[in-house]
Amino acid sequence: MRADQGGGAEKEKPGGEAGGEEPGGRRWIDYPRRGRRGVRRWLPSWRQLLLAAGAGAAVLTGWLTWFYVTTHVPEDLNAFATQQNNVYFWADGTEMARIGETNRQEVPLDQVPESVQWAVLAAENETFYSDPGISFTGIGRAVYQMVSGGETQGGSTITQQYVKNNYLNQRQDFSRKLSEIVIAIKLDRRMGKPDILAGYLNTSWFGRGSYGIERAAAAYYGKDVSQLNPSEGAFLAALLKGAGQFDPGISANNHRRAEERWSWILDRMVKVGRLSAAERARYTVFPEPRTQPKAAGLSGQVGYLVDMARTYVEGHSDITQAQFDLGGHQIFTTFDKPKVNALAAAVRDATKGIDPDSREADRLLKVGAASVAPDGRIVALYGGTDYLKQGFDNANTSTVPVGSAFTPLVYAAGLSEGVQRKRGGSRTPVTPATTYDGDDGVNVMTPEGPYWGRNGRIAKTANDGKRSWGTVTLRSAVEQSVNGPMMQLAMDVGLDRVQKTAADLGLLPGSMGELVPAFGVGNSTPSAIRTADAYAAFAAGGSHTDPYSVLRITRNGEPLGLRLPTAVQALTPQVAGEVDAALKSAVRTGSAKSVAEAGPDLAGKPGTTPDRTAGWFVGYDARMSTAVTVFRADLKDMKLLSLEGLGGAAPDTPDSALPTQIWTSYMKAAGGPGGASGR
Repeated sequence: MRADQGGGAEKEKPGGEAGGEEPGGRRWIDYPRRGRRGVRRWLPSWRQLLLAAGAGAAVLTGWLTWFYVTTHVPEDLNAFATQQNNVYFWADGTEMARIGETNRQEVPLDQVPESVQWAVLAAENETFYSDPGISFTGIGRAVYQMVSGGETQGGSTITQQYVKNNYLNQRQDFSRKLSEIVIAIKLDRRMGKPDILAGYLNTSWFGRGSYGIERAAAAYYGKDVSQLNPSEGAFLAALLKGAGQFDPGISANNHRRAEERWSWILDRMVKVGRLSAAERARYTVFPEPRTQPKAAGLSGQVGYLVDMARTYVEGHSDITQAQFDLGGHQIFTTFDKPKVNALAAAVRDATKGIDPDSREADRLLKVGAASVAPDGRIVALYGGTDYLKQGFDNANTSTVPVGSAFTPLVYAAGLSEGVQRKRGGSRTPVTPATTYDGDDGVNVMTPEGPYWGRNGRIAKTANDGKRSWGTVTLRSAVEQSVNGPMMQLAMDVGLDRVQKTAADLGLLPGSMGELVPAFGVGNSTPSAIRTADAYAAFAAGGSHTDPYSVLRITRNGEPLGLRLPTAVQALTPQVAGEVDAALKSAVRTGSAKSVAEAGPDLAGKPGTTPDRTAGWFVGYDARMSTAVTVFRADLKDMKLLSLEGLGGAAPDTPDSALPTQIWTSYMKAAGGPGGASGR
């Protein structure tokens, strides 16, 4: 008799019905797999793998089908793209400038020369007339980027770009990319290729506020699109990759990139059979576009302010240049109109005696100035006589050495870091009472001995007027602008540590000078904005905030994200207090005493350079820090010229005299509670 017959209990089978068995012992899914041991029990069979893959494919196919069916081509083509003005506001909320008149004009495709059409197609999508509106390689890239955690990018057809520009946002995520693909396929079936190409050319952004190839032709070449030749068309096609990177009028690097891409596009036109080799040989010289005219509303200082605010928005938000040029933005700046006007008036008054027509020493004079609040707000700047006459911003240049106005930063580094006079030895604290040799022409020392320059000579200190001061304290050296001790202090602290302190106070790496003894007395070239911002930390107890020019931004009243700087403790309050005390004493009895009449509790420092190519005055009160610089330079090559004899002054007149005069006049006008703004 069988053991499982009769009244005995049936034995439980391996896996039991808990594993999903049917009556009769067969399971719907044999997993974990019966009859297998160890790891093999948990490895699915090929049939199970095929079943899982098939199920996944079915689900994905169903989802894609649903997405395709439910994704519609929007009916409001170009509704979003109507360009509006961007409006800039002063710090008090009143309107400063309204920029960005509509610059869009549609043209039929038959008015765009075929060679220009093919310049665009060769650069962007040579298979345009044969593809189904999408690029499978581009889709593959998008999927790979999504799976790998990156952003989708590149490889889009012109149809896809047309969809992105006119129906969707510029976000680079997978959902937007998939919508772009579906709409592109549907649009390709609905519209003819010529209509899509015409729409693309008429709505694409070419920079300089231009939407559409007709306005681009006018903006860059001052002509109708029908008059463009293949070479000019190739340049405009290059701009489609990003006008901010390829408009040659913006920078030398842009010019290089534009010329390289222009040449590449012409070569591509030959490769795809749309330009003969003989005609290509005619275009060997880059078709320089004309200089961009400046809007009339940007005259005086307003243009410099608008430029700075726009640059800040583009660098500290997710708004692209193309989106910004669509307009509709309200930019609320930090600029205080009364202070801006007072600063411009101070420069005008102080330079009345400058006569470039009859005095060679007065030719090519440039003045730059900026005021920065302790919390980093740029409240005023002076960029030049008139933005429409000189777009170059003297307040934001990083080509002019700061000279001895740098020495308070060296003093701060010494008080913070101490000195190391023996290689490998311990660091020794220094105090304001620490003494140094203040004589002129003293050998500059390293732990190993005198510092030998590249000219084969021992480097020596150089005081203004070659005056020898004997033994002086560090505080006295700052108060009286004795340069020699500050040069040696920088060497003793370590030039790398001085550099770090300067960076902590906001000086940019690209403006830092070479780490040689001259570094301690200002071979760096920070802008007036950055220099004023660094001094502001002395008034703020060592707290430093990077300078910024925009408080907030909205579009059609809706707030947009803007990244504002945060305060960091660059110096201890004790160190900042010691530097502040020395700079206030400089105004009371030292090298800056001529500015004492400008108001109470002022602190400041004049600055000069050994080669007499720049003059500075940097100072502050509790409300703001202001830096004024003067220099002479041809803006074509930025070669600095001597300031000796400027304004007919005697040869021994310090080069800091004019900036000191400007600073004093400005602070008088901006004096009192709330300053010139009356806020």
